[in-house]
Amino acid sequence: MTLKRVLFAVGVLALLGLVFAQQPLQVALVIAQGGLGDLSYNDLAYSGLQRAAKDFAGKVVVRTVQSQDIVSQGESVLRTAAKGGFDLVINLEYSIADALRRVATDYPNTKFAMFNLELQGPNITSVLFREHEGSYLVGALAAIATVKTGVPGINPQKVIGVIGGTKSPGIDKFIVGYVEGAKSIDPSIRVLVSYANDFGDPAKGKELAKAMFDQGADIIYQVAGGTGQGVIEAAKETGRFAIGVDSDQDYLAPGRVLTSMIKRADTAVYQLVKRLVEGKLEGGVTLNFGLANNGVGISSMRYTRSIFTSTDLARIDQIRRDIISGKIKPTDITTVPDPAAVYRRLGLGR
Repeated sequence: MTLKRVLFAVGVLALLGLVFAQQPLQVALVIAQGGLGDLSYNDLAYSGLQRAAKDFAGKVVVRTVQSQDIVSQGESVLRTAAKGGFDLVINLEYSIADALRRVATDYPNTKFAMFNLELQGPNITSVLFREHEGSYLVGALAAIATVKTGVPGINPQKVIGVIGGTKSPGIDKFIVGYVEGAKSIDPSIRVLVSYANDFGDPAKGKELAKAMFDQGADIIYQVAGGTGQGVIEAAKETGRFAIGVDSDQDYLAPGRVLTSMIKRADTAVYQLVKRLVEGKLEGGVTLNFGLANNGVGISSMRYTRSIFTSTDLARIDQIRRDIISGKIKPTDITTVPDPAAVYRRLGLGR
């Protein structure tokens, strides 16, 4: 072969290598129960995906995957994404963890991310949030607020509530933290607990919230995705208070949402895509997001801050710092050996 032909062949190979190297990576985001439009967990995660698509334009292509029944169709959805050639499949739905484990085994060249549960696997990155820490803070805030009888909407009864989307360890992680935080302020406070068994039914959320308000609660923490929009609407209609979840929901009913427990699903999604683009996304690794790294937290309470004194706010900030330092250790119900004992201790009747 002449030198000219050799140089030509080398040039063609280099060009082909450049073309393949520049092929954008593909990322799929599997949406959880409640779907997009929940103004909560799914929407916040999606915003992180959109930001990554913008910041890494040309390097990554993103797509959302939704199902009318993600719980029963989860494995099919995951397999379709894996067959579709996605480089990374990010799963937001807690209930399909077993399906993800099976699919990840069958598609070892595809990277998967599992939110809210730690899974083992060489191509699985687990993403955990310390929701119990942020929930402890909003529980303490609710306990402080529920005795402020001079505030319109606060009654003389020391009763607050929480409504979960489903009765599951992932949701109880929020609930237990909330109850512990409230009882750290006042052990005698009563916390009503109810489950909607749905993450996309605002009417059900409103119904449950109004029943809880009728039982004496003046503040209800919603941990129910799109169903929680009904909890916030009920607070607005009755002049009581709701606590938002996952994203900053204070704006949904200004002055009626006491605060929101923010879970930075957007940051987590963005970090996963960033690591993928940089070639640093590892399987068999767990990423943790808590108070210490701003992975969870509470809203700025721009509409309700005046309800609290500077002493109240300083007390909440001290609790936050004590959690970060380890002086206060909210219970992660998903990791304790005897959850029933925790429920009994808190009077949750499990």
